[in-house]
Amino acid sequence: QAQLVESGGGLVQAGDSLILSCVSSPSFDGAAMGWFRQAPGKEREFVSAISWNSEYIYYSDSVKDRFAISRDNAKHTVYLAMNSLRPDDTAVYYCAATFRGASEYQRGYDYWGQGIQVTVSS
Repeated sequence: QAQLVESGGGLVQAGDSLILSCVSSPSFDGAAMGWFRQAPGKEREFVSAISWNSEYIYYSDSVKDRFAISRDNAKHTVYLAMNSLRPDDTAVYYCAATFRGASEYQRGYDYWGQGIQVTVSS
């Protein structure tokens, strides 16, 4: 069964760092991966995406220069290193996979994890 499982979330203070991980089933080998987030009362939004070979990497304007996406294909894992966290980074973070190429658009992804909570206190 194809699965995406996020981990690494939690409660941190503003300015802290956190690393999210997304472990995927081997059936996702070759897939581009993305991170999205949904804050309370808001729509889910794009955070970052990475192609299978890491050649293409994209970030939203709100996180670029603070977050870094990477992947270890041998471990079937994608990481999102989040630095200088702010209270407005508080959200449920979702990992997503697609075989249609890395994209900032949710409709470009066919597989989603269950999400993990990140809370940043001021």
